[in-house]
Amino acid sequence: MQGPQLPETKPFGFEDVAALAAERAGADYRQPASELVGSFANLSYDQYRGIRFRRDHDPWGSHDKFRLDLLGPGAIFDEPVNISIVRDGVPGLLGFDPSMLDFDPSHFPDGPDLETTGNMGWSGFRVRTALNRPGVMDEFLVFQGASYFRAVARGTIYGLSARGLAIRTGSPDGEEFPLFTDFWLHEPAEGQDWIRIHAILDSRSVAGAYQFDVTPGARTLIRTRMALFPRVDLAGAGIAPQTSMFWFGPGSRRNVDDYRPAVHDSDGLQMRTGSGLSLWRSLASHRALQIASFVDRDPQGFGLTQRARDFTSYQDAEAMYHLRPSGWVEPEGNWGPGEVRLIEIPVENEFNDNIVCYWQPKEPLAAGERHEFRYRLTFSDLPPVDAPLAEIRQTRSGRSINNSAARSYIIDYDLRLFAENLPEIHVTCSAGQILHAYQKRLPREGVLRLAFEFEPGDAQLADLQAVLRNKDGLALSESWMSRWTA
Repeated sequence: MQGPQLPETKPFGFEDVAALAAERAGADYRQPASELVGSFANLSYDQYRGIRFRRDHDPWGSHDKFRLDLLGPGAIFDEPVNISIVRDGVPGLLGFDPSMLDFDPSHFPDGPDLETTGNMGWSGFRVRTALNRPGVMDEFLVFQGASYFRAVARGTIYGLSARGLAIRTGSPDGEEFPLFTDFWLHEPAEGQDWIRIHAILDSRSVAGAYQFDVTPGARTLIRTRMALFPRVDLAGAGIAPQTSMFWFGPGSRRNVDDYRPAVHDSDGLQMRTGSGLSLWRSLASHRALQIASFVDRDPQGFGLTQRARDFTSYQDAEAMYHLRPSGWVEPEGNWGPGEVRLIEIPVENEFNDNIVCYWQPKEPLAAGERHEFRYRLTFSDLPPVDAPLAEIRQTRSGRSINNSAARSYIIDYDLRLFAENLPEIHVTCSAGQILHAYQKRLPREGVLRLAFEFEPGDAQLADLQAVLRNKDGLALSESWMSRWTA
């Protein structure tokens, strides 16, 4: 498999990738494909997991902080990628070599069939470091499949994913899934505690250049730079997308018969608007696709958050949902007008991602021009946000005991700001009516509980919102939001 022709530039850097991406955008799109043959064809998920990269072939094997695994093709990963190692500013392509892989004898009792490898290439890579314990090289970052990548911080396990770009997600015209087709992994210097990755993204509508500077730790930070070169006027472009899973929780438990109190990788969309408002949109399960838009200008941050961090919130000793990380995007520079968009897709189990969020610019990205975005993406237990406001700890919801036509909502806030004075309650709805709103301190639990009933009437959909204010109208809490559907 042949990689792209590189310009005569040293050291190799972002502008070299941008030049290649611009050249790609000026040509017709060609879908990368390879025929999976031999021991890589028709693999089950367990068989694919039985193929492992051999440690003695690690291109970074002598580095004191980082290790690199190359990932073979198989199962759902049939799109080849070019992987190059950049040493001293000079890139060198790593060709696909199945002898660099071990095959579990329990899944390949007759040994692997490697006589013909076809036009297969690597499907991705993962990076390891001593993240949790000295001397134990845990994986903390993986790029594999379309433009998806995942990362973890110390004390967390894989959960939500990030993506290079989303295109027309949730659109009736169908979603377009761009691919990372080429990677350049810069070999870190001795003692360096971060790594640099360059990549090309390609699809029918756009080509793009990416730079990821990744620093693992208690918070794993990915500083991202991207330059997009649309082939067409690109409407519906999702910048800095995140993908997660929400099946049910105490605020939304539709027709679920399960021993666990909650099952989700994320329980809310957290936002910090350009004007400094702190918003929390509780995730919910719905019978039909739901799209919510939060119009803004120059957002300060947004991301899918897993706030419930205690084992008892899930009671799942296998999936360990309380250890799933949160994702937080902080734009660098001004992104102008647009919206944070949230997609909630109906789901019947925990095995499919069904939640997507991203930033969508107000105007389409013009064809033939360069569009650049930079942002900081943090994977951590909770987002690195420090605001002097009462955070929402949990949302609960259920059918009203006293009114069969209404639904009860319970919102628990951190009590610390309200130890002496109770705030004023402001609860609104876009349809129907709010009834019997009241608040109560629960000192033992450390929460201020806001409770109300929502009576939808003839409405089929309603957006609910609540905030706690002082007597002068100043917000003392995050603004809580949720969507009710019939």
